[in-house]
Amino acid sequence: MRAYLGDLGHLCVIISFIFSILATISFGKATVSIDALKKDSWLRFARGIFFIHSLAVFGIVAALFTIISQHYYEYHYAWSHSSNNLPSEYMISCFWEGQEGSFLLWTFWNVLLGLILIKVNKTWEAPVMTIFCLVQLFLCSMILGIVIPGLDFKIGSSPFILLKDYMGDIPVYQINPNFIPEDGTGLNPLLQNYWMVIHPPTLFLGFAATLVPFAYCMAGLWQGRYKEWIRPAFPWALFAATTLGIGILMGGYWAYETLNFGGYWNWDPVENAVYVPWLVMVAAIHTMLIFKNSNKSLQASVILITAQFILILYSTFLTRSGVLGNSSVHSFTDLGLSGQLLLFLFALIIVAVIFIIVRWKNLKGEDSEEVSVYSREFWIFIGVVVFCLAAFQVLYTTSIPVYNKLLGWIGIESNIAPPADQIEHYSKFQIWAGILIALISAIGQFFWWKKMDSKKLWEEISIPAIITLLVSSALICLTMMNKIDITPTYILLFTTALFSVISNISIFIKIVKNNYKLTGGAIAHIGVALMLFGILFSSGYSKVISLNTTGLIYSKEAGNDFNRDNILLWRNEWKEMNDYKLKFIGPRLEAKDYPGYIKKEHLILLDDKYKALAKKTIEHEGKKYFDKGDTIEIYPENTYYEVLIAKAGGDTFTIYPRAQVNPTMGLLASPGIEHFYDKDLYAHVSSIPSPQEEKEWSPTEEYTIKPGDTVFINDYVTILNEVERVNYVPGMPLAQEDAAVMAHFHVLDREKNHSIHPIYIIKVKEGLAGQIPDVNEDLGIKISFLNIDPTKEVFTFAVNTTQKDYIILKAIEKPFINILWIGTLVLVAGMLLAMIRRYQEFAKMRDKNTE
Repeated sequence: MRAYLGDLGHLCVIISFIFSILATISFGKATVSIDALKKDSWLRFARGIFFIHSLAVFGIVAALFTIISQHYYEYHYAWSHSSNNLPSEYMISCFWEGQEGSFLLWTFWNVLLGLILIKVNKTWEAPVMTIFCLVQLFLCSMILGIVIPGLDFKIGSSPFILLKDYMGDIPVYQINPNFIPEDGTGLNPLLQNYWMVIHPPTLFLGFAATLVPFAYCMAGLWQGRYKEWIRPAFPWALFAATTLGIGILMGGYWAYETLNFGGYWNWDPVENAVYVPWLVMVAAIHTMLIFKNSNKSLQASVILITAQFILILYSTFLTRSGVLGNSSVHSFTDLGLSGQLLLFLFALIIVAVIFIIVRWKNLKGEDSEEVSVYSREFWIFIGVVVFCLAAFQVLYTTSIPVYNKLLGWIGIESNIAPPADQIEHYSKFQIWAGILIALISAIGQFFWWKKMDSKKLWEEISIPAIITLLVSSALICLTMMNKIDITPTYILLFTTALFSVISNISIFIKIVKNNYKLTGGAIAHIGVALMLFGILFSSGYSKVISLNTTGLIYSKEAGNDFNRDNILLWRNEWKEMNDYKLKFIGPRLEAKDYPGYIKKEHLILLDDKYKALAKKTIEHEGKKYFDKGDTIEIYPENTYYEVLIAKAGGDTFTIYPRAQVNPTMGLLASPGIEHFYDKDLYAHVSSIPSPQEEKEWSPTEEYTIKPGDTVFINDYVTILNEVERVNYVPGMPLAQEDAAVMAHFHVLDREKNHSIHPIYIIKVKEGLAGQIPDVNEDLGIKISFLNIDPTKEVFTFAVNTTQKDYIILKAIEKPFINILWIGTLVLVAGMLLAMIRRYQEFAKMRDKNTE
């Protein structure tokens, strides 16, 4: 099965590719056939071909997932993306971590959408599916993995290539051609997050959905149905924008929870590459709305629907061709597919441009009257221009590596550098786009429900405007009284966002009484305005509260920001921080089938790093999970640092920021986040003691004492309570004749008492004695059991002390960030409501055979 599974998967790839070609031709023949019988015959044949293509794609998915989940490491894809001890919930993420898997995911969604299109709209089936299958042909070619004989030209990269074929020149294959690794390299640690299980599929569903309105648009131009394509394409455009937007927002929340730059959006080129087509898609939805209501903006709709899909392909080229190099933290490496991606991009551009140029004269609207400033078309058009300008600004800067590469191809050396501070560069332009969008969405909505002139406009907006000015003025005065810095730009963004919320709420109240289905636009605009509020407060007024007031320099190499914005926490010692007190409790590990985190000192780590022995009974919230001596499956890559935080009011809570020292990526830190109604406390470790460095212990001090005696160790009162014989030592098998003795020390601290339990072992047959020292990490004390004098009934112990464990922590307050997340939910709800309404309109006309 293992030997043939890859061959079966690759055969399915070839079948899917061939049948996508046949489906394109067959649907095309059905489109151009004049004879009704031939048309119907070609259409039935094309459906069968597409169904076989779909089965082949499902076969590829099944074969690849089986290879990954069953750990067949003779295949390069399984070896490079999974591992034996990867949690099962993250195994599915391995599927789309690599380029081949992500293209396959895209292809899979296209298949499902294609099957839906065949089912829901017979009128447009042939031309739409021709365009659809043409794109599917290119996607299938990306995972084909075939070298054309004689030309040394490779088409695609196969996910079923064997490791020995991919890395056949390494020495192990010279010695053993049948070598199979025992374990894989594992999943990127940054992707081991539940959002990475749902974010990529949602994002790629959005990618796939953008093809549907594009296919309808091209089909309309092809068949001379220049206007009719808008109605069936409109609900799909809303679906694509909604799905792509949800995918982008999921990625933002993943970044917020997983990365440590302190936010949810970093203007990384890969983020920008998805953001730009989403902006253009939203602009296209609004021009389609103009056309549906006034028969205008057909040309703009065609251009924008075409542009959004071309930009999706361009973003694919940016992220998968390697052209971004080091300018993005999460772009794919080049697999030699850049030429193929460019061919894909240019082929679709040529097809689209030809259609548009040939049909351009037929795309003029019937009504060519001048647009009044008091018309809904004017305000939507202004909004569309703002969306497009915002998209262009991001696209222009993001494409700087492409400019350099293009100039290099023609022999001109270019080293144009991206902005040094990309957040500041993008934000200074995008904030104005946000201000204009908020203002336009506040005023423009009033023009949808009645004819408007200056008098009526003032009547409609006067109350929302007065309420906005009163509320914003009061809040600005309050802000100034509290000596919080404000800028004119922030004041404008706050005021326009508030105006948008109040105006759209008033519109919502007016129309919900008559028909709730018409409220989608108002709800979506409220969501956008709330998101602008959340972005303004959480980013503009984010505040570092872990300021170093001691004057201590943690690291000369790290720079001033690191030494200024981080706080040093010694283990088990309280530290003041702004309105909080913090105490680092200790490192914790995650274990399989355990709901919390286990104290590291309660485990004995074994040679197999994924297993540990329990030193004691381990419970959680009163429920026992492991007995003393049980073998526990752990996930050792990540360490969670328990930090107890007390607020000024007395309430306490615990956060668990995560860190991993990765051999290739250095310190990977993820934040611990505590949510409050008005802010988030966001904290991550910036530095930890190197796990590779041995602890430096003080010179040994010996104590010969008997039970009940008291000694002072590191200024702690330490009492030897008793010494007892034990029959079991975790991790150390004992023969029947062997003896093991455990000492029980009681150490008095200011806040709590501690126990230390060193062990003395006598191996009778071997004639050997040994010690198992016990370390109390809270106190930095190690006690070893050295000797027993039965005649005097005294015991000798060795004591060493060390510097206590520590972490260096950065903490940030992000005010009112919950408004951002609430706004995203409101936006999605509005877009879903609009999508359902538009689909019902289309279905109604389709069922009357008018579509």
